[in-house]
Amino acid sequence: MKNIVEEIKNQINVIITEAFEKTGASCDFPCGFVIEKPREKAHGDFSANIAMLLAKPLGKAPRVIAQELLSVMDFSDSFIEKAEIAGPGFINFFLNGRQREKAVKIILEEGKDYGKSDNLKGKKIMVEFVSANPTGPMHMGNARGGALGDSLAAVLEYAGADVTREFYLNDAGAQIVKLAKSLDARFMQHFLGEDAVEFPEDGYHGNDIKEHMERFIAETGDKYLNVPEEERKKVITDYVLEKNIAALHTDLEAYKIHYDVWFPESDLYKSGEVDETIEQLKKSDYTYEKDGALWFKSTEFGLEKDDVLVRNTGIPTYFAVDIAYHRNKFLIRGFDKVINVWGADHHGHVARMKGAMQALGINPDRLHVVLMQLVRLMQDGEVVRISKRTGNMITLNDLIDEIGLEPARFFFNLRQAESHLEFDLDLAKSKTSENPVFYVQYAHARICSVLRLLESEGVKLKNAEDINFSLLSAEEEKELIDKLAAYPEELAAAAEHYDPSRLTRYAVELASAFHSFYNACHINGVEKELMQARLALAVCVKTVLYSDLSLLGVEAPEKM
Repeated sequence: MKNIVEEIKNQINVIITEAFEKTGASCDFPCGFVIEKPREKAHGDFSANIAMLLAKPLGKAPRVIAQELLSVMDFSDSFIEKAEIAGPGFINFFLNGRQREKAVKIILEEGKDYGKSDNLKGKKIMVEFVSANPTGPMHMGNARGGALGDSLAAVLEYAGADVTREFYLNDAGAQIVKLAKSLDARFMQHFLGEDAVEFPEDGYHGNDIKEHMERFIAETGDKYLNVPEEERKKVITDYVLEKNIAALHTDLEAYKIHYDVWFPESDLYKSGEVDETIEQLKKSDYTYEKDGALWFKSTEFGLEKDDVLVRNTGIPTYFAVDIAYHRNKFLIRGFDKVINVWGADHHGHVARMKGAMQALGINPDRLHVVLMQLVRLMQDGEVVRISKRTGNMITLNDLIDEIGLEPARFFFNLRQAESHLEFDLDLAKSKTSENPVFYVQYAHARICSVLRLLESEGVKLKNAEDINFSLLSAEEEKELIDKLAAYPEELAAAAEHYDPSRLTRYAVELASAFHSFYNACHINGVEKELMQARLALAVCVKTVLYSDLSLLGVEAPEKM
């Protein structure tokens, strides 16, 4: 796909390379010099550090080298108008403006595919996110992880990767044992009274546990009251797991998240992969036996203590099962890259898991973990703590009921994952320009309104070749085009840094640039040639806003 910014950088690269050859310099041309946008407009549109890299091999001051290069540079047939030397020897390039016409034509030509690339073509990538325990409803951490993970997967797909969205279903292990104890206690309390049956101190105390048991008893009565405890626990737990897993599917679909794979933890036991993984780890130099247990040398990877893989009872730990799961990702299913979205409380687990991959002969750099900080909900200036449904936490459904789907998806990507997020419920519900998602959606709806009006008057957009884009000379027009031209670069950076929050920031900036253009430059009521150029520009903004919002899982409304 075409990228005007990349084309400009390539032109600058050629201009510098040819100038270097013309100087007859007595050293090899350095690789890896940087061409980037300066922070200040006064320093040009792009800047190169080539002179600094040549200083040592040529034995000259960078500014002297920059002047030698500048004196033989040829800008003909390029988007470059001039170049200047700045600071210790940077070469700043100023564009002639013709790139803007090219940028608008590219967007009109590529439409919904504008910004797509093949940067990650041929790469098989898994994004595993949310993976909530099926022991209760999804909470706020799951909600942020869902928006973040799903948008990240979409960005990687835009970069050409073959992406699999996966949910790891913890349907075995300690949390399921705890769930079984909690359910059984509530079941017995129903018949014998709360004073007669002690509830586990570390059990699940949410109202959802009581509600499950009320429904189960309504369906089965006292049928399981006198059966052996373990048999009763299994029946009750299977009943609740089925309900909870179905609810996870329903809630995530309502949140616009569609998984390619739901991977049950129990499958790792059934397939024998847990035992296979443990045996493979035993053959490495990273395990040892002590006190009847099998240990992993976590201290060799910067952790304070080693970790148990298999208890002295012969039962594998969650760590061992997690290693088996990641072994399955890399060695059984063959993913080139695995990205996990985890809560910040899993920070210590990252080095541990990367170390385990190394012990299995897997390059640990193929595993990347996005650590996600906590969310604090605010309303009326105070922290919101209580859920209307469960009495002890805010659920995803609570949030969507309160503010709607679109604000939730957008707000959770307002900040980078590693940043704490203060989620203002009042702001998210407001219909003002202070609300970033409303502000962006309104820009899209405003363009659609203009298009409908012009269509009702018989005005249609001409072919790009028949439009005089040189008429777009106002500062608001130029700034808007420059912002549109930056979209492919933003997408590439979001994919490279695993950071979809770049898209929310970009959307707000693009909407702001459009609103400024709209207020300063009338589309209707001006002479026809100028109207066509501005109409084409508005269509480009509509195209890019729709693309950006789609990647975030947010609707781009045509009316508001």
